[in-house]
Amino acid sequence: MSTAVTIAEVAGRTGLSKDTLRWYEAEGLIPSVHRDASGHRAYDDAAIRVIELVVRLRRTGMPVRETKDFVAMTRQGAATHGRRLALLQEHRERVRAQLAQLEGDLHAIEGKIDHYAGLIAEGRDCDASPVTDPAIRAQQRSLG
Repeated sequence: MSTAVTIAEVAGRTGLSKDTLRWYEAEGLIPSVHRDASGHRAYDDAAIRVIELVVRLRRTGMPVRETKDFVAMTRQGAATHGRRLALLQEHRERVRAQLAQLEGDLHAIEGKIDHYAGLIAEGRDCDASPVTDPAIRAQQRSLG
């Protein structure tokens, strides 16, 4: 049997606020959480694992509707394994496409960094003319 943890502990562990955890529960993004004798939420290991997965799904751009569907399917047992697998495979492809886009964007940013570092090192402006303003040259020397 696992030890139940408080909403504050789950918030600290997941990075979600207590209000967000409550909203996720109310919206069906996470399963209903057991309450202790005093009525406070008591999260077990299984609930925390679901929350951590939901955080990852949302952080990687899975729409709320699909996330809700996934969580609802987890309550239906093995009969939904195939649908859950398909949903996760589709999401994986979207994430891979996002990663490819980000790689391209990062490459472009790195190219611009190299471009400006080269201009500064050479004391040149974007049109390749020399920078003659002493204030700008001093600023460039401090960066180089």
